[in-house]
Amino acid sequence: MRPTTSAALLTDLYQLTMLQAFWREGLQETAVFSLFVRTLPARRNYLLACGLAGALEDLRRLRFTADDRTYLDSLDRFEPGFLDWLGGFRFQGDVHAVPEGTPVFAGEPLLEVVAPLPQAQLVETLLLNRIHLQTVLASKAARVVAAAAGRPVLDFGLRRMHGADAALEGARALAIAGVAATSNVLAGRLHGLAVAGTMAHSYVQAHASEEEAMRAFASLYPGAILLVDTYDTGAGVELVARLAGPGGEGLQVGGVRIDSGDLLAASRDARRRLDVAGLRDVEIVLSGGLDEEAMVRLLEAGAPVDGFGVGTHMGVSADAPFLDMVYKLTAYAGRDRVKRSPGKATLPGRKQVHRLEQGDQAVEDILARHGEEMPGRPLLRPVMAGGRVLPAGRETLEAIQRRVREETGRLPARVRGLAPAQPPYPVRLSPGLAAVGGPVRPT
Repeated sequence: MRPTTSAALLTDLYQLTMLQAFWREGLQETAVFSLFVRTLPARRNYLLACGLAGALEDLRRLRFTADDRTYLDSLDRFEPGFLDWLGGFRFQGDVHAVPEGTPVFAGEPLLEVVAPLPQAQLVETLLLNRIHLQTVLASKAARVVAAAAGRPVLDFGLRRMHGADAALEGARALAIAGVAATSNVLAGRLHGLAVAGTMAHSYVQAHASEEEAMRAFASLYPGAILLVDTYDTGAGVELVARLAGPGGEGLQVGGVRIDSGDLLAASRDARRRLDVAGLRDVEIVLSGGLDEEAMVRLLEAGAPVDGFGVGTHMGVSADAPFLDMVYKLTAYAGRDRVKRSPGKATLPGRKQVHRLEQGDQAVEDILARHGEEMPGRPLLRPVMAGGRVLPAGRETLEAIQRRVREETGRLPARVRGLAPAQPPYPVRLSPGLAAVGGPVRPT
């Protein structure tokens, strides 16, 4: 039988050994930790903050079960008194965070934890794991959605994403960024996402002929999108034209999907054949190793495409699969704390991000000390108090998707673009932080 466990053990061992040391030394006063990204990847002009809802739920439910403590006891590293103390461990801190779906930049806290030191320290690994994955994938998907220029993007990434949890949480992140639907049925159920799919080449191959396969599938699923490139793309489109066109069998076909070959030439040929057959409403969906750069090239060349299926490159964020995301102590027991390690220095204390806007466009962010009077719209807001999730931490998917559209729409065009922004979006330190921050500057 699998032991009863919780997210409490989803941590690095040194978190627990430090926790025991804090317990023995009586280090229990309030600490502040800040979670942020040191630098943006070369191909990212901004990031989309994502993953907060799941992280808060993990904090709310954090417990060391009896089985957890039995396992820890077996490691011969922990004292009986400490293990007993873990039995009553609960996260009772506060969390301030940038709302999910908000564009953020290097050096800006995505969230800050204010809690007794042991509580704030233990959750480091859990929070980084939760926030990192979804922020990586939402940020990639935002580029893919922008490249699609208003055409729907379908998430086909499940089979190559890095494990089941990544696929489930990742599908949510992709949807937040504007991906229209996912092929991932379990993610659809868990997160309330639209699910969509077409057919596989194996379905066509399993029939005596391509025509038999198309006729059977379209009869069972009127309006389906049929895969046409199993043998010969042009011939496949001709079959659709004959089965669905005037004078044919009258099958209802919603579209064709082309998954291989020269997608530009094949889509042009398919559009011509469908139009000649009077099937101007039958759509063309392209897939097969696509990323945002390939999509832009297709559209700039005039590909007559109505939608894209994007899998591996989006599902694993192939060009920027990780962020230099960290979680650092910035205050303890009422005093600012800093780290001066070369290349890894931190800024002290609690903070706030102020976004300055002119009309409907964001022009600059100011990273300031908490409580410092600065112009602009503050981004960090309370989402958890005393271990209880606040309404701001329980937003609907629709509300987050709406925020993505509104907030990214406020960014300058050069920042929304796929090419490196010149100049990058400006983030500067407030006078209060500049006075104590030394050489540290967000980049």
